[in-house]
Amino acid sequence: MSATTAPLAPPVRIGKAAVWALGMLAVATGALESVVTPTLPLLQRELDMSPTEGALLSIVLLITGALVTPVAGKFGDRYGGKRVLVRLMAVVSAGGLVSALAPNLPVLLLGQVLQGAMVGALPLSFILVRKHLPAGESKVAIGVVSGLFVGGGMAGTLSAGPVAEGLSRHWMFALPTIAVIGATMLVNRLMPHDPPGRSDDAGVDWPGLLLLSGTLVTLMLVLATAPDIASQPLVLGALIAVLTAFVTGWIAVERRAASPMVDLRMLARPAMWKSCVLTFVICLGTSLAVYLVPQLFAVSTDAYGFGASATEIGFFLLPGAVAASLAGPIGGIGARRFGSRAVVTAGIVIMATALIALAAAHTEIWHLVIGKLMIALANGLCVTALVTTTATSVDQSDTGIATSLVLVTRVLGYAVGAQIGGVLLTAGTPSGSDVPAESAFVTGFVIAGAITALSLLVARTMSKGARE
Repeated sequence: MSATTAPLAPPVRIGKAAVWALGMLAVATGALESVVTPTLPLLQRELDMSPTEGALLSIVLLITGALVTPVAGKFGDRYGGKRVLVRLMAVVSAGGLVSALAPNLPVLLLGQVLQGAMVGALPLSFILVRKHLPAGESKVAIGVVSGLFVGGGMAGTLSAGPVAEGLSRHWMFALPTIAVIGATMLVNRLMPHDPPGRSDDAGVDWPGLLLLSGTLVTLMLVLATAPDIASQPLVLGALIAVLTAFVTGWIAVERRAASPMVDLRMLARPAMWKSCVLTFVICLGTSLAVYLVPQLFAVSTDAYGFGASATEIGFFLLPGAVAASLAGPIGGIGARRFGSRAVVTAGIVIMATALIALAAAHTEIWHLVIGKLMIALANGLCVTALVTTTATSVDQSDTGIATSLVLVTRVLGYAVGAQIGGVLLTAGTPSGSDVPAESAFVTGFVIAGAITALSLLVARTMSKGARE
């Protein structure tokens, strides 16, 4: 098949139905991605898992996602977004079915590894949107897809507990997997094929791919091991040494490759590295709140908490789910009308204010509900604006890999934030007690708010972004 790079003729426009098909796929994959976290205690009981095994289950999908996302983006740029997306969703569907039928932990881990490929669906969707819509409309469409992915994740968090308790743990995987299969069939029918961006005979940078994979997997293992540094410092030190070797080797290979997996010159562009830094910091702050707020809801009423059940916590988080699903379209429209910098700045201010407010006031349920709502809204605004900026600031043939790098930093930000939250609550739990001190939550919210506020120093140096 012959390749095209930047077609001279106007792109084949897609209708709203095709965009909403991508949005439905985003909802389904977001829901499937999020079902483990709220039901981890239930899975630990039913599968007789230790806390260490539970921690492994909670991060294995993130590890696979961080690995697959840049690969999916690169292959989508090279071979066509729809072609790669449909095949990737076949892997995800297989993983969901394996998880649904899993009789034990090893099989469930295999299912989660396969499911992790779902994170690559977003950059592939962005490739399709950008190829088939004008720049201004593509910003709004990217916002819709991004927002629905976040909203799907929150919906999965909300529904996983009731489904697992009312039906079984098998159905909490099966239902979103069925939705993924249906949405993929709809995308395959409604979305036109997009030509590959580069010729198929251009060699794949296999050394760069392997070294990047090793870098991401080792980095996630470092994050998973860091909280236990006191008990296993040699293991953490060895992982850091391996990580350093992978990074050094990857940079050396990418500088010499004729068609690198990641063009380091693109990564060095101000718009690119600023988007990655801001995404990481904003998602770190969001992740701390995502981890701490449910924990605070669950603290016994005999202490300082609310003694909420898993189902009650899900309902308390529902307003945040609604805000997250709306934030993507709002962020895309805002970036189109006011420029990306204005949207990102507004989102950072909202998030930092909400986090500091939670540190000062968290004695009523509505304090946490409103705070989580504002954080979810701010995160959606910021990440959507940053992704749309990245997608429209690089060559069309690099849309997939560029947005993949931003999404990988999103995954890393969430992983680091969750680890920091776990360390703070563990360190803040008095000996002989299983309830963290209230000051541990306050410290977490303050740290998240301060880090988020500092990101304004980077945001103010962004270009304003094109206005339509």
